[in-house]
Amino acid sequence: MNKSNIIGLVLVGLIMFGFSWYQSRQYREQMEIQAQADSVARVEQMAAMAMDSMKKAQGIASEDDVKVMTMPAYKDSMLTEARLAAEGLYMLSNDKVEIEFTTRGAQPYSVKINDYKAYDSTDLYLVKPKHSEFSVSVFAGENVNTKEFVFQVAEHNDSTIVMRLPFSNGGYIQQKYVLPEDSYMLQNELSFVGLGDIIPNNVSMLDIDWNLVVPRLEKGFKNETQYSKLNYYFTGDKKPEILGRGRDGSKRVDTKMKWFAFQQQFFSAIMTAENEFASADLAIDFYSEEEYKADGNLMACSAKLRSDFQAGSDNIVVPYEFYFGPNDYKTLKSYDQKYEKIIALGGWLVAWFSRLVIIPSFDFIGRFISNYGIVILLMTLLIKLLISPLTIKSYKSSAKMQVIKPEMDKINEKYPNEKDAMKKQQATMELYRKAGISPMGGCLPMLLQMPILFAMFRFFPASIELRQQKFLWADDLSAYDSIWDFGANVPLLGDHLSLFALLMAVTMFFYSKMTSSQMSNDPNMAGMKFMSVWLMPIMMFFICNNLSAALSYYYLLSNIITMGMTWYIRKYVVTEDKVRADMMLNAKKPKQKSKWQMRLEEAQRMQEQMQKQQKRR
Repeated sequence: MNKSNIIGLVLVGLIMFGFSWYQSRQYREQMEIQAQADSVARVEQMAAMAMDSMKKAQGIASEDDVKVMTMPAYKDSMLTEARLAAEGLYMLSNDKVEIEFTTRGAQPYSVKINDYKAYDSTDLYLVKPKHSEFSVSVFAGENVNTKEFVFQVAEHNDSTIVMRLPFSNGGYIQQKYVLPEDSYMLQNELSFVGLGDIIPNNVSMLDIDWNLVVPRLEKGFKNETQYSKLNYYFTGDKKPEILGRGRDGSKRVDTKMKWFAFQQQFFSAIMTAENEFASADLAIDFYSEEEYKADGNLMACSAKLRSDFQAGSDNIVVPYEFYFGPNDYKTLKSYDQKYEKIIALGGWLVAWFSRLVIIPSFDFIGRFISNYGIVILLMTLLIKLLISPLTIKSYKSSAKMQVIKPEMDKINEKYPNEKDAMKKQQATMELYRKAGISPMGGCLPMLLQMPILFAMFRFFPASIELRQQKFLWADDLSAYDSIWDFGANVPLLGDHLSLFALLMAVTMFFYSKMTSSQMSNDPNMAGMKFMSVWLMPIMMFFICNNLSAALSYYYLLSNIITMGMTWYIRKYVVTEDKVRADMMLNAKKPKQKSKWQMRLEEAQRMQEQMQKQQKRR
């Protein structure tokens, strides 16, 4: 064997020896870990057997007791005692809300909103028992998480409850909750009393975890999920940021945050920090439609928060507030915390119109009339009256277009080719000028009405006043009105047929047929006619079939009233004879071109020159 072979064999031997040594060491470590696990398992098994014996003998133990017995003991004997104590339930209530507290963790256990019912006519619980977990974690010589301990009740009456977690040195953690009369706001003071020697001076933050499963409260899955979300607000902002709207989401917030809201379509659980939260991890997850119907749960929300406090004190107080109540605009606004901004009223222009016109009008009419179907009818009439000047102006423009329709058809016949498009446009503009027609005369009034349409689209599904209000065949104007439940989901349509949505689509079709007769016979307008007469009504039917009955009902009324106004204006206000007389009078007046017309003509001349230059080349 040569030198190279000997070296190779030695290296192979060293590698094999090292690998064997490593494997044997790993095996010993695994065996030690397994032995520890087996030992723990035997202890847990013995504890379980002991608890089973106690159950059989006394019948009072639970599975949670087994977990408690296997937990490690705390350094502070008072904490160990508090961990093993039996929890109790206590109630705070007023005319608005009933809040039940558990002494385990000193946290809200359930929240019932008075004067409201769930979709199935049962009591409305915004927080159901065992569906919420609220805890505070702080380092006090060791990590202390309040959800693991049973607090002692130091004070309790109809409006106040004080719960304390005592330490061996005489200090304690205190949770004080106060529920004022006639209010949805629960005031909270978290205090650390006499713990200056236990909480280190370098600890100046505490952690808060709140996990809440929001139950199903409304009739329709799509409508409820679409208008449910998680909001969070920074001091000084115009409106809160949003997570959700029917979609799962999460957000890490590393800047100070004033409040956040777990918002269901019509009810919210909001937590506010007087001194702001230092940071937050927020998340929202929606249940599937099958889980929604089977288990009655809408969404799971979580907030992992961090709050600052002044370290080195024997009496630390950190104030918070909880809002458990309806998403009523006036109620939320009364707390002066921008809570009302969680109600989706649209963009700034649409929201401005809703706040200044729609909501005050709706509230004013609602004071005198209890039937909200009639209220919506009167509101629709009021809005149509307000925009009637724009409507008449639009109809005048349409009537003039109808009068000059024969001349327009002649222009289309004279210039049928694309190469004559410029000449066709010039001839059309000259005809408009003689007739006194503005190219934007028909479009501009319609554009000015768009904010109103969008405002109504936002307002009705978000209006809690319409919730569970009956009208005609609809048992809830805030949800869809079903006259036929299919028993299965139909693509695009859902599992039901909404009569208001169907009637709305039919009236939209007839109104489009009425107005399309005034459109030009230009082949380029054929697609526009098809879209307005057929496509739009069908699309609106599929969209509104799952939305609130109030919205479809409003569009239905709007279509019927608009058709009536169209007939009246055409017959008595803007007749063909009056339009022709106005056009003749307008033709005699000296014409002054507008800046827009002058710019258009200049653009046309430049285009003609470019075409001539191209032909020469």
